[in-house]
Amino acid sequence: MEKLFELIKNKPELYKQSKNIWEDSHISKGMLEAHLDTEFEGATRKLEIVEKSIDWISSIAPSKTYHKLLDLGCGPGIYCERFKNQGYEVVGIDISKRSIDYAKDSAIKQNLNIHYIHGDYTNHEFDEKMDLVTMIYCDFGVLAPDIRVNLLKKVLHVLDEGGVFIFDVFTKEQYTNKPEFKKWSFNESGFWCEKDHLLLHAFYRYEKESTFLNEYIIVQEENKNIESYMVWEHVFTEEEIRNDLLKAGFSSCTFYNELCGELYTGKGNTMAIVARK
Repeated sequence: MEKLFELIKNKPELYKQSKNIWEDSHISKGMLEAHLDTEFEGATRKLEIVEKSIDWISSIAPSKTYHKLLDLGCGPGIYCERFKNQGYEVVGIDISKRSIDYAKDSAIKQNLNIHYIHGDYTNHEFDEKMDLVTMIYCDFGVLAPDIRVNLLKKVLHVLDEGGVFIFDVFTKEQYTNKPEFKKWSFNESGFWCEKDHLLLHAFYRYEKESTFLNEYIIVQEENKNIESYMVWEHVFTEEEIRNDLLKAGFSSCTFYNELCGELYTGKGNTMAIVARK
């Protein structure tokens, strides 16, 4: 009970880490289901947007020139499979074993030669150069600042000369006018736990750091077990991204509203970036 009250009353320290949701057998199952539901933008964008993104990326970095492609945080392979069908030699990496296992099975069924890696892309040592690296659906912003810096250096190292890094992030518009809150609910089963449990969903703003936190505290009825899961999100400006990329060693970058080709207007809640080595 003391642990619960500490979690409830105290705003977490910036970028405090919690249990990894990808290593929980029940939660990872729900995440996979969310990825595969392409009509719901939970873990993957709607199929129409996915297809548009694939077409656009293939047009600005065609497989004939940028043949070797690495997809960071590939999930169950929704983008990897489509990239492969566009003619790329594809490598996908994801921290979720459940998602990677699904992706491998799906590739076998479709006779697609895709190399999937179960691992953490922030510390995995890649053994070959790539022409194109993608990281799709705003994964970059969930990382702590020091990890983001190291990741940009890693991507630059992985890219061959003239290679391209394409990714997207959320802007401040994503959380405009969204107040902090704490909400309790009782669930017989759900995304976070398969047994009866109380769920506290807390949302916190860290204005100075342009960072936001969704914290989920689960209290199980059966064994009174308490778990806390923290999902961080840093939002970016065009200036911040440009400075980070140039500091890491990229030669240039171009900004778009999303991964469909419209040049950045500064009004949307996402921003897509094409960075060149």
